[in-house]
Amino acid sequence: MSAMTIDPVEQPRMYQQTLLQDGLCDLLENDRFVDCVLKIQDKEFPCHRLVLAASSPFFKAMFLSNLEESKKKEVVLKNVEPGVMEMILRYLYTSDINLTEQNVQDIFMVANMYQIPSIFSVCVSYLQEKLVLGNCLAIFRLGLLLDSPKLALAARDFICERYQVVVRDQDFLQLAPSEVAIIITSDALNVEREEQVFESLMDWVKHDETNRVKDLPELLHCVRFRLMPLDYFKEKVERHQYIRFSQDIKKELDLVKDAHRGRLPKPKKPAIDGAKGGEGSEDEEDDEDGYLPGILNNNPRFGMFEMDLILMISDKGTVAYDPAGNECFVVSESTEIPKNHCSLVTRENQVFVVGGLLYNEEDKDEPFSSYFLQFDPVSSDWLGMPSQPNPRCLFGLTEAENSIFVVGGKELKDGEHALMQWKMHILSKLCNSQASFLLRITVCMSHSLYHDGTCSSSFAHLLFNTITWSEFTEFPQKRSSLNLISMGGFLYAVGGFAMMPSETSEEPVPTEMTDIWRHDESDKCWTGILREISYAEGSTILSVRLNTLRLTKL
Repeated sequence: MSAMTIDPVEQPRMYQQTLLQDGLCDLLENDRFVDCVLKIQDKEFPCHRLVLAASSPFFKAMFLSNLEESKKKEVVLKNVEPGVMEMILRYLYTSDINLTEQNVQDIFMVANMYQIPSIFSVCVSYLQEKLVLGNCLAIFRLGLLLDSPKLALAARDFICERYQVVVRDQDFLQLAPSEVAIIITSDALNVEREEQVFESLMDWVKHDETNRVKDLPELLHCVRFRLMPLDYFKEKVERHQYIRFSQDIKKELDLVKDAHRGRLPKPKKPAIDGAKGGEGSEDEEDDEDGYLPGILNNNPRFGMFEMDLILMISDKGTVAYDPAGNECFVVSESTEIPKNHCSLVTRENQVFVVGGLLYNEEDKDEPFSSYFLQFDPVSSDWLGMPSQPNPRCLFGLTEAENSIFVVGGKELKDGEHALMQWKMHILSKLCNSQASFLLRITVCMSHSLYHDGTCSSSFAHLLFNTITWSEFTEFPQKRSSLNLISMGGFLYAVGGFAMMPSETSEEPVPTEMTDIWRHDESDKCWTGILREISYAEGSTILSVRLNTLRLTKL
């Protein structure tokens, strides 16, 4: 940035700093007032002591000391590559540096070695932005190695958020005991069951059991056994091969069993230096809060706040409804969702929006486009995925064998013959490869719209074991396009269209409904649980599990 582009009145500090930096850079380029040369291998870098001392406590201490280096013009640096130091010097004079995934670690290490905080901070910010599944563990270890709490905590939070995926990485098995402890002791761990933490820890020990079994007693204090079902604790924990023969560990686990019976040990008070023998020390200790052993920690993890919700996706935003608590949550404020889309939730609880036709009159070659989006619960946003080969709508959508299938639909460019061939190919693949999966599904058919515009209120229930249809509880109102979802052991009906009088006429017209009903299996009846929820209008409806701690309550 040039000083000429900065208003000295509006930004006097920035103007002066930029002017000074521009002047120093000019002096360096013209070899003026150079009083220091950094020698690295066979390369020499002229510079100014004042700049180095102002940028680095290491060089400041060197130049102010009585050592020989302080009197010499030439300073020899070891354990650093010339190219790395050249980039660092350029940054000190210009605030410009080209960090890449290939050079950032080397620059980071040198900045730490020679105590250059400005470069250090730039590297930390860069690595935080580049956190992905493939490098999060390496960045976490680097943050610990270079004593950067900001970077280590950012990486740890990233790992905790994606813990169930990260633990399958071979790099997780290479972590040191202290590194494992920092991760699994966190409240932010995104796991639904504490059993997952215990099992991942045992896998880590198994990878090098000769050297790691000795660390197990301490690491078990990071596992929250009181959050586990008692049957699992007795069968899987106490009888585990690394635990059942250790008397010390079994003694610790006895505390957990006592806690399940309602008997907790007396909390231990923290040790205070000099408290023993001092007058009034007992009163001071009585005022201190005590602590239970870590193995008795029963604070829920972050991921344990997930709950079943009814998700409504539309071009006005994405909203979730909790029928148990009668509460609504904002899931995403994005309006970049086409009206005529299809949505899907997978067995892994991944949410996708596929299709929908968007018309752009300015694009003469391809005026129609089609979306394929995936919901990211961490950012509460929709991520773009590769779209369908050709825009289409009114298709069927399903998941099988870790794939998403689009079945049939209406395609504007291709003819019906080509569309039918593609449809049959997909159907054939579904029928051949997914028979066992499909047989586990219970199907309900409801509410047809007849050719004369009337609706039906009948339900039919398909039993796969006998391949027969049987009658189901009739819905209270004749509707079409009703959304049916199964959640928490109940069947819910959301929205749909009914023939209702309009505001201007008594003549019935198709009207979109925005209510929610629940089927009571014991009483064989439908019960209205919400008269109107505007977010259901024009939405596709899914049953999903989301963490309400991430969501904003409406």
